[in-house]
Amino acid sequence: MAILVRILVLLLGLFNIFLGISFLFNPAEMAGDFFLEPQGIQGLATIRADYPAFFLTAGGFALYSAWKQSGWPLLVPMCLMSIAIIGRVVSLALDGEAPTAFQPMVVEAIMIAISVIGYRVFGRSAHA
Repeated sequence: MAILVRILVLLLGLFNIFLGISFLFNPAEMAGDFFLEPQGIQGLATIRADYPAFFLTAGGFALYSAWKQSGWPLLVPMCLMSIAIIGRVVSLALDGEAPTAFQPMVVEAIMIAISVIGYRVFGRSAHA
């Protein structure tokens, strides 16, 4: 069980690292994939800064967790994804439902579930 969870946490980390690097080096295309439209150079700079910050942080802590088999680093992606999904729920409530609304919520819920499972399996202590 621990090996499977370690692999899932590793994949969670790699997926988020991939997204972060993609936003860093290809912000215009990634923005379109996420239904965003940057306004000029500053819009690209914002996308290039904010999205890699989110995804590289989530991915980095997940990779650290998988490497050390420690649960506490998973609190970071767990919190980030939870805030993201709360934002989507608020958007559903205030803006209505779009046909594309639920796919990212499912992905975020899966990432939260992997983080919670990893946190429980690896435990709270750090394995230095």
